[in-house]
Amino acid sequence: MQLELTDQATEDLRSEILAPLRAYNEARAGPSGHRPLAILMRDDAGAIVGGLWGQTGYGWLFTQLLAVPDRLRGGGWGNRLMDMAEAEARARGCHSAWLDTFEFQARGFYEKRGYACFGELADYPPGFRRFFLQKRLEA
Repeated sequence: MQLELTDQATEDLRSEILAPLRAYNEARAGPSGHRPLAILMRDDAGAIVGGLWGQTGYGWLFTQLLAVPDRLRGGGWGNRLMDMAEAEARARGCHSAWLDTFEFQARGFYEKRGYACFGELADYPPGFRRFFLQKRLEA
């Protein structure tokens, strides 16, 4: 065996690293039902200007990215994206959702949507905190 360090990480490399971990997890916890979930915000020209990126698995929705252009913030777009993602998660059989956000981002937005903080990292990035939030999805 040999070890190789690289900063040229690709999705293919990630998939190869993940394969034995996924097999191990599924042997113990059963199939995850993992499915990607993406909601695209397109402008009138069809260009992607924001959206939501996440996944569902083991009965949970994980929202990894939520991006709304500055000029559209406060217009309800974030709520529409989250509503769509949570509705799809419910349709996929999910009972709960989780995500993380930085102190200078949108913790209040998520808390208004019923998310509660269950953990935090101090100084990530330096001088700020990163929060981890979760909520139960209504049937």
